Order: sequence, then C-alpha cells, then structure tokens
Amino acid sequence: MSVLCWVEINSQIKIYIMKKSIIILCSISIFFATTLKAQTDLDARENFILGAKVGLNSSNVWDESGQDFAADAKIGLAAGVFFGIPLNKVVGFQPELLISQKGFQGSGTLITIPYSYKLTTTYLDIPLQVQIKPIEFLTIVAGPQYSYLINSKTNFTVGDASSEVEQAFENENIRKNILGFVLGADVNLSFLVISGRLGWDFLKNNGDGTSVTPRYRNQWIQLTVGARI
Repeated sequence: MSVLCWVEINSQIKIYIMKKSIIILCSISIFFATTLKAQTDLDARENFILGAKVGLNSSNVWDESGQDFAADAKIGLAAGVFFGIPLNKVVGFQPELLISQKGFQGSGTLITIPYSYKLTTTYLDIPLQVQIKPIEFLTIVAGPQYSYLINSKTNFTVGDASSEVEQAFENENIRKNILGFVLGADVNLSFLVISGRLGWDFLKNNGDGTSVTPRYRNQWIQLTVGARI
C-alpha cells in the first residue's frame, strides 16, 4: 500500500470519528437541555393552577359541652376543584370549592331509654387559603372556610327500633351558614397532588340553641388525591 493511499484512508477515518463525535456531543447536549427544561417545568410555583380532587373526611364534633350525648368519628366523602393563584414564587392564594360530608356517630339517653344515631351533614365548603411554597413540591395552606349546609340525614336507633330521617330545615333552627378554619399541606408530584387538611368550625350548628338537634361544632381530618391541569 502506497503512502498516499494510507494517508487517504487515515484521513477518512479521522473524518468519520469526528462526525461521530459531533453527533454524540449534540445528542448529549440535547439530552441535558431537555432534562434541565423538564426540571425547570416541574417547579410550577409561579404558574396558575387548576385541578380537581377527591377523598375522605374523618369528622367528629367539638364543644358539645352540656349536651347529653357522646360522639365518635365517622367517614364521609369529599370532592371538588381547587385553584392556585401565585402572588410570587413563595406566596399564593388557593380557593377551593368542595362537596364535603361531615357529622358523627352518637349515643345518649331519651327519658332513660338508650339511643344511638349516625348524623351525616353535607356541606358546600369554600376554603380561602393562603399558600406558602418553601420548595417546589410542598405547599402549606391555611385560611378561613365558609360552609353552606346542603342537607342532613340521621339514622336513629331507639331501643330495638331504627329509622332514617332527612332533616326538614324549615322546622328546625339549624344554622346553614358556618365559618371555620382549615390548615394543611399539599405534596405536588408532577401533575399529581396529595393533600391533607385539618378543619374546625367556629360557629355552632344551632342558631339560638332552640333546636332539638344536639348542639355542636364540626371538626374533621381530610385526605384527598387530585390532579393539576
């Protein structure tokens, strides 16, 4: 093989290696650029958020002093939509619109006769929460909540008899509009949001205390799973 031929082959090899190196370098650059963009996109703290969520309430009562009943927690459904409105990267506003089942299981005595019942109250809850976003995947929320009572259903057991009653609000002095407070956190995993809340009502369920329904205030623990759009 002549020297000239060898030089030509060697030159072709170098060109081939150079082309391959350029392709590899470009591929690596594109990979890192895509990864960096994806990581940046995950931090959505300054984005407007719309989402829906569904989960469960474990509800009970507090401040039932003076009432002749003992209350245990009960499980109810919670579902609705939420909005994330950023004020800056760390602080925002998060209103929600939820259908939320609360209530309790109770027992007591009625003219020396023991009774038990399960009360399920369905509310339209509107929490107005301030967001604190210390890191991209955690949002801490707290704020007042307005609740509107939609309906109430009670399962009674008195002695050996049982019945189910849906409240007729016109005949009861039941407070439909209630103010409370919620505190909780959201864990943001890409488009998935896992939320936990603690909530308390500030107002009693009775207007002026003349209703035959036992007087109490709601408290609840709420766990939901949602999706951000």
